[in-house]
Formats: sequence, structure tokens, C-alpha cells
Amino acid sequence: MCRVYGVTRAGFYAWRSRGPSLRSQENETLARQIRQIHQASRSTYGSPRVYRRLHELGVSASKNRVAKLMRNSGIKARVATLRYTSPNLKKFFGSLPNQQHEHPADAPNQVWVADITYLKVGPIYRYLAVVMDRCSRRVVGWAFGRQKNVVLTLRALNHAVARRRPPPGLIFHTDRGIEYYANAFRARLAQLRITQSMNRPGKVTDNAFMESFFHSMKNGGSAWACI
Repeated sequence: MCRVYGVTRAGFYAWRSRGPSLRSQENETLARQIRQIHQASRSTYGSPRVYRRLHELGVSASKNRVAKLMRNSGIKARVATLRYTSPNLKKFFGSLPNQQHEHPADAPNQVWVADITYLKVGPIYRYLAVVMDRCSRRVVGWAFGRQKNVVLTLRALNHAVARRRPPPGLIFHTDRGIEYYANAFRARLAQLRITQSMNRPGKVTDNAFMESFFHSMKNGGSAWACI
């Protein structure tokens, strides 16, 4: 081993018989103090706060030394995760069930599906709202704009209604976006006697028709089909 590391036997045995260096002893003492401060803080202190507390106690140590000792000893601050939940959010969106599965859509203007996607136009992004007839899989209305909001979804809906003039009782299905749940949008559907439908919570595949259309459109797989 001495030949591998290039040291003499005398030097090796002298190292073994030597006790810890003064620096090592100081580090051991400092690490013990750091651990006490950390435990007293209920594991919430990181190295900056431990460093400040040490100086309040009259212990001299640099910030880097404190941070290094904490890292080598596996001492770190416990991070609290804050979760903000609204007790009424689930109830708010859950008031609208998914109704499209109950309707086969074997003729046009029975079930429409809609969604919003983004499109990159040069260096900027724009939003495209599309309404599609689930039976024919044809786009019946759309709107293009700078902002993703209820104004955009209303324009797409009104475009589709002006072109198709659907009968009362049409099912209009979307995801659970506020752009479709806004009061103005719901009021317009009620005025047209259109029944609103939304994805079940956590079930993004409920609107798979629109997801498939956007995928094909962005990948150039098919041209827009409109009637």
C-alpha cells in the first residue's frame, strides 16, 4: 500500500499513531454545535440561519465552513410544502357532468366538442378555439386571437351557430376550462338551449376527439375539413 500511494513506512506508521489535527477537532466541536442549533429549530434552519445563530452565541466560523460541515454531516433544512386548496373548486366544476357518452351522435348537430390550443406565429403565440361536430368530425366553427379567454370561446361558438343553426338539445362538450365555464359562455348556451357537458375530473381523454384533431393539424396529417 505504501508503494501504491508513494509514502514511506515510517510516514504511514507516524500517521496512524498521530491523533486528530486541531482543525479536525475544531470541526467536530463545531459540527456538534451546528447539530444542536438545527435540532432546536426543529430542523427548519439552513446554513445561513445556523451561521447567524452561531455568531449570536459568540462562535466564530465562516459561512462556507458552516455550509460544508452541514453538507458533510447530512444536516439540511426541512422544507414545508404549502398546499392551497379551494373547498368549493371541486363542487364548482363538478356541477356539470359528462353527457356526451350518453349520446351516440349518429347524425350531425347532436354533439359538438370544443377546445383551445396554441399556435406559434413567428416569435409569438396565438390561441385557436375550435368547435367540431362529433358525428362528421368536421370543424363547424373557430376563432383565432391573442388571448385565451371567454371572448375567444364565445366567438368560436357563435361562428359555429351562425353556420350550422343547431336545433335545441345539442350537447356541447369541452374540458373543464374557465373559458367554457364562465358566466357569459354558459348564458349564451342557455339562450341557444344547448346542453353543456364537461370532462369528468382527471379524465382528459373524455375530449379525445379534439385532442386527436389538434395533433393531426399540428403535424400536417390532415387539412381542415369544414362544412
